[in-house]
Amino acid sequence: MGGMTEVRTAHTADLDEATIKAARALLWNVFEDDMTEHDSEHCLGGIHALVWEGDELIGHASVIQRRLLHDGRALRTGYVEAVAVRGDRRRRGIAAAMMAELEGVIRRAYDLGALGASDEGAALYEARGWQRWQGPTFALAPTGIQRTEDEDGFIFVLPAEAPLDLTGDLTCDWREGDAW
Repeated sequence: MGGMTEVRTAHTADLDEATIKAARALLWNVFEDDMTEHDSEHCLGGIHALVWEGDELIGHASVIQRRLLHDGRALRTGYVEAVAVRGDRRRRGIAAAMMAELEGVIRRAYDLGALGASDEGAALYEARGWQRWQGPTFALAPTGIQRTEDEDGFIFVLPAEAPLDLTGDLTCDWREGDAW
């Protein structure tokens, strides 16, 4: 990261209101029209990786716990959310450094890692060893299991302990807003 302040990690419970507000502002700035209230809530309740430049937050990512269903098993999953780097600070290794921290958390605490990638982010995750899910995706909705075909090809996993068939079905637990 060449002279950049290091990545700091903290649980949501240990972040002060100013940090949460700064993270929210960064996410809304980076994702603009694609950001929703539900999206900003999805990144809370887990471990955050934060990069500051002085008193300005320039990078954020988090990993939260979710359950994914695969091959008859409910897998404890470290689900990566809200990976964002301020536009004028991209391509400097900040996202990779944040991901390295979160991948360590995933490997130590979860059966696997997972995330929903944007077109822009897919190359980063593939370069880091994340594998594109090749099978169909679903969500366990309040009304039952629903197909999420719009997510097919955009879900990536980081195998840890659980054996995976990347061509099989993958079902996420339910949440408001985007299921994945």
